[in-house]
Amino acid sequence: MSVAVYNHYKRLLHKGKPEKDKDVEIEKSNIIMVGETGTGKTLLARTIAKILNVPFCIADATVLTEAGYVGEDVESVLTRLLQSADYDVAAAEKGIVYIDEIDKIARKGDNPSITRDVSGEGVQQGLLKMLESTVINVPPQGGRKHPEQKMTPVNTQHILFICGGAFDGIEKVIARRLHTKAIGYSAKDRAAGIDKDNMMQYVAPTDLKSFGLIPELIGRLPALTFLNALDKTSLRRILTEPKNALTKQYEKLFDLEGIKLSFDDDVLDFIVDKANEFKLGARGLRSICEAIMIDIMFDLPSQKSVKEFTVTLDYAMEKLNKSNLNKLKVA
Repeated sequence: MSVAVYNHYKRLLHKGKPEKDKDVEIEKSNIIMVGETGTGKTLLARTIAKILNVPFCIADATVLTEAGYVGEDVESVLTRLLQSADYDVAAAEKGIVYIDEIDKIARKGDNPSITRDVSGEGVQQGLLKMLESTVINVPPQGGRKHPEQKMTPVNTQHILFICGGAFDGIEKVIARRLHTKAIGYSAKDRAAGIDKDNMMQYVAPTDLKSFGLIPELIGRLPALTFLNALDKTSLRRILTEPKNALTKQYEKLFDLEGIKLSFDDDVLDFIVDKANEFKLGARGLRSICEAIMIDIMFDLPSQKSVKEFTVTLDYAMEKLNKSNLNKLKVA
């Protein structure tokens, strides 16, 4: 993503160079990211938005519908970009748009639909021209709420589009393509070098087509990349290191009550092991922590005599065993 953003602004600088440097035209490379839930796709986009001093917006593909139906039109994506640029059209035309949950607009069957697929294939077709380069008339205040408003033309030629999605179940599509269950000696040799625990790394455009994205859309997102599932080391760092690390959040919450909270090291390892087992990524950490902490968050603030509390492994295991979370097993 960093390379794509860097190249995006390099080509914008190239566009402003003298005529002698204009013998080569550099085209933009929109990106599509594939990764399990909780691996940090949206966080990457948010972090880039924080670092860059450029118009940037995050749009959600799940609310988009085909033009003329209830829901948001495709143009509403650019409305948000325009708003983040304070309605400066020239600045918005050099911005970046992150479209989240792109997998949710996959068409319902592998064959083209004979009826309208209002929130699936219809949205993909609506995105086609916008992703490439065209002038779109954008409603500055949003779509149907202000039908009398004057439209603002926005040229998408130099807007970089980054799409992300979990593509839940695409591993089966990849496995089918790689023939991991094929019979025969040669098939066995081919399958031997495949890491079956991380099938996402073998994702290819044909897999996205089988999943339900139309070929025209895939062609406009030439840079296909994947995010590895978080390993135990990464989960442990997420739990303790960032400014918004869960352990720091709980310690602060108790500090506001005048109680010093601490966690034993083996408790943190236990939480990480459980999150890894449930395969919910970084979001799974919070679910597990809430199940462990809920009772003391309820009881301790009213017990004025308690000034210090340490979460031990025995306590954490007892609380998690009592919760419904412990029944969540992933095959």
